[in-house]
Amino acid sequence: MGQMIEVPRPDGATTPVYFAEAPQQRGTSTPAAPAIVLIQEWWGLNDHIRGVADRLAAEGYKVLSPDLYRGRKTTDADEAGHMMNGLDFADAIQQDIAGCVAWLGQGGRKVGITGFCMGGALTVAAAVHVPGLSAAVCFYGIPPKDVADPARIRIPFQGHFALADTWCTPATVASLQQAMQGAGQAPEVFNYPAQHAFFNHSRPEVYDADCAAQAWSRMTAFWAQHLSS
Repeated sequence: MGQMIEVPRPDGATTPVYFAEAPQQRGTSTPAAPAIVLIQEWWGLNDHIRGVADRLAAEGYKVLSPDLYRGRKTTDADEAGHMMNGLDFADAIQQDIAGCVAWLGQGGRKVGITGFCMGGALTVAAAVHVPGLSAAVCFYGIPPKDVADPARIRIPFQGHFALADTWCTPATVASLQQAMQGAGQAPEVFNYPAQHAFFNHSRPEVYDADCAAQAWSRMTAFWAQHLSS
């Protein structure tokens, strides 16, 4: 459904992105048609993330998924960790993601952001630092507070987390929720009886079909509420 294109960054460079939209939208979408920025896991911009982009496009959204690793991807956890640790998070947030939000937001279009694992952490950070977003949905990823303080989020926020997650732990999730509520926000936070990456059907050792379906239903309802014109 989608294709790779280049999107301008605020600094004048460009970001390679996977762009997906429903076939019936091409050339006919109104400027106000809603859009979503989708952020990859630490594995890279792989077939799973492209598939999620295609699913969101089929729901009626224009979707950009920036290739933060510039073509690199892996199925090896050690290599994925190395690539994630080598990523310039400030550049990814302030340039790659901000450029995608600005590009999609042209003409007054509402833009949401979502991401998984590393992309979930970047979703939280973008909700704090990137202007032009109307809503955010995070899947099992939270950045360190010195990268982004969730108490500063001022847009509608939904989070999906796993009770058996040893990386994005229930205690970390509770801290995010408490920080937002303490700042007067009302985040929607859901905790599932599952493992980290329960949404990723390409990883059968952790995938939970029932939890993934429930999360998808909740997310699409959230987008319909907050990204509609």
